[in-house]
Amino acid sequence: MDIVEIQNEIVAEFSVLDDWFDVYEHLIELGRGLDALSPEHRTEDNAIPGCQSNVWLRMGMENGTLKLEADSDALITRGILSLLLRVMDGTRPEEIMDSELFFLDETGLSTNLSPSRSDGVKNIINTIMGFVRNHK
Repeated sequence: MDIVEIQNEIVAEFSVLDDWFDVYEHLIELGRGLDALSPEHRTEDNAIPGCQSNVWLRMGMENGTLKLEADSDALITRGILSLLLRVMDGTRPEEIMDSELFFLDETGLSTNLSPSRSDGVKNIINTIMGFVRNHK
């Protein structure tokens, strides 16, 4: 599946949720399903500044594709991280650079998160995009 197909799948998944309580519950469930980052990788070097909660992001390249691991101490943020990993992990940098991340807008997440959480998501995406630009 490519980035567009994965994002369309996420949009469809969120479209059946009736209200924002259901959306937040779904994000919490996604967050519970995200593999925890091992303690030795919860370092200052992997920390994302400007996030409402603690967020750690570990990035690398494996066989020409982006390899991402992420964690947070907040379940909603972990849910958002799980979505970002679902879209970008295992993808070629060129595909990421040539694609638009539309699922945040189309699910309403970009406008319905708190301003500080929304800024944190932008910081996470900008960090990933900076890494990808350097490895394409």
